[in-house]
Amino acid sequence: MLEPVVRHPGYTPRRAAGLSGYERVLARAGFTRVAGIDEAGRGACAGPLVVAAVTLDPRQWSRLGEIADSKSLTAPARERAYQDVLAVALAWHVVIIPPGEIDRTGLHVCNVAGMRRALAGLAPQPQYVLTDGFPVRGLGVPALAMWKGDEVAACVAAASVVAKVTRDRLMRDLHTRYPVYGFSRHKGYSTKSHMRALDAYGPCPEHRRSFANVRAEACDQPGTGELTYG
Repeated sequence: MLEPVVRHPGYTPRRAAGLSGYERVLARAGFTRVAGIDEAGRGACAGPLVVAAVTLDPRQWSRLGEIADSKSLTAPARERAYQDVLAVALAWHVVIIPPGEIDRTGLHVCNVAGMRRALAGLAPQPQYVLTDGFPVRGLGVPALAMWKGDEVAACVAAASVVAKVTRDRLMRDLHTRYPVYGFSRHKGYSTKSHMRALDAYGPCPEHRRSFANVRAEACDQPGTGELTYG
């Protein structure tokens, strides 16, 4: 006869616990410094990959408001959330990985390396790490991968906001250098308008040549296939 699985009630996050439910459970288990790690720009064909790690102050969770799923927030709401996160974070660190590095070593390798570097940049070091999506080895502290972590864990949501806002700002800066692509609108993702511009002008130095759609356009362009300014 199989015995029923028993979960300790004090270590089980409840649905009504809110976005900080997992952090509260970990705090009861003795892990009071919990970091979240998330990235922005993984699916873009232009611009950098940005990885952020954030450790929140447990005493300040109530000040964060609604930060879940940074992609669903409006740009002004993300900017406000970004300021709120930095105001209550015990530590935060951002790693920016340029397109050339992604092309040389591969997107997933860069993503994992960026997570490790972002975590290493936190001081004090966290006691536990929550990552969004997939497990990461070699972090040096206990870790848990969470499906849609930016929707269920406050520290991952905070990292998502920091990564997204940082990258959006970088893409707006790139728009001033390469205005024909519309980076300020689509942030380097493969929208129809971006693909039309890529077809008309070829890739610029900020495009990821390891992506099939960029590589195809580069081969179709005469000469180097790069549009440069200045």
